[in-house]
Amino acid sequence: MKLLYGVQGTGNGHIARARIMAAAFAQRNDIDVDFVFSGRAPERYFDMEVFGNYQTLTGLSFIYKDGKVRKWDTVKQANIRQFIGDVKRFNTSQYDLLINDFEPVTAWAAKRQGLPSISISHQAAFAYNVPKSGNSMFDTALMATFAPTKHKIGVHWYHFNQPIIPPFVVDKAISHSKSNHILVYLPFENIDDIRDMLEPLADQTFVCFHPDIEQASTEGHIQWNPTSKVHFHRALQSCGGVVANGGFELSSEALQLGKKLLIKPLHGQFEQLSNVFMLDSLKLCQPLFQLDTDVLEEWLSSPENEPITFPDNANLLIDWIKQGNYSDTKTLCETLWKHVQYGDKTRERLLSLAI
Repeated sequence: MKLLYGVQGTGNGHIARARIMAAAFAQRNDIDVDFVFSGRAPERYFDMEVFGNYQTLTGLSFIYKDGKVRKWDTVKQANIRQFIGDVKRFNTSQYDLLINDFEPVTAWAAKRQGLPSISISHQAAFAYNVPKSGNSMFDTALMATFAPTKHKIGVHWYHFNQPIIPPFVVDKAISHSKSNHILVYLPFENIDDIRDMLEPLADQTFVCFHPDIEQASTEGHIQWNPTSKVHFHRALQSCGGVVANGGFELSSEALQLGKKLLIKPLHGQFEQLSNVFMLDSLKLCQPLFQLDTDVLEEWLSSPENEPITFPDNANLLIDWIKQGNYSDTKTLCETLWKHVQYGDKTRERLLSLAI
């Protein structure tokens, strides 16, 4: 079976999910996969060895500045002519199926050429009846048209009796060591604004990763690091808590490790607003709607989270993909959710969560 796998490259969450899938595919000899990424400059990708001879395209992406989605800047920078040309030039004839994680070029090329396609993404979950916050008619239309596919499998922290599967998180075998440092990953925020929030709390060590940092350095109790998969995950596994934007994958990894979360959603990004809404409803995070030292200081004394155990083996999903009956999701979803273990308090809150 020959698969095309399209991945949105804006941010690192989609790529993190694709890394898990790529590693699982690499263990099998019955499926061949070609990966395509779009949404960031080719030189801005890092730690991509697992994807083999992957391809990058310009695609479409959102412009963020100072923690906000800049919709007008997004429209202005979008190279629609390039996008349409890439869609027309992309040849899908050698593939049996497109798997898509919110990547628009491969989605539209597959639609145009009649290649069977399926979304397996967190964004796909919002096509169903799940908790949402801050979504407008524009957001609903965008989700439906940005990267259209014939079938949709959502990925979320709960199934809500919908075609939704849990995230795969593969770091559970590593010891949940604990350190005093707080991991800070706010890639869409201004570095000076992050520094202003952290500097007054001189008794707390902060380990910060940011895409605009080119070389590691230390400023008193604040450590600055460039983005690195290995170093980041080492800091995540040993930290005492995580301060981050509202992306799905990092929150999932932190939840499995039982790390407490202080989450600042991107303004104007309804997916992140919805993530924070759900986590806050389950008392699994504290929201941070602006960079505020007082809120951070209060959160530092809060207790850790109950860990949530997510699946770590994607082979059930791959077997389902190979089977080819993409309208039948019931058995797949039921089987994968049996591998999820919630803490008692989290389970009670889930049962009472109104949809």
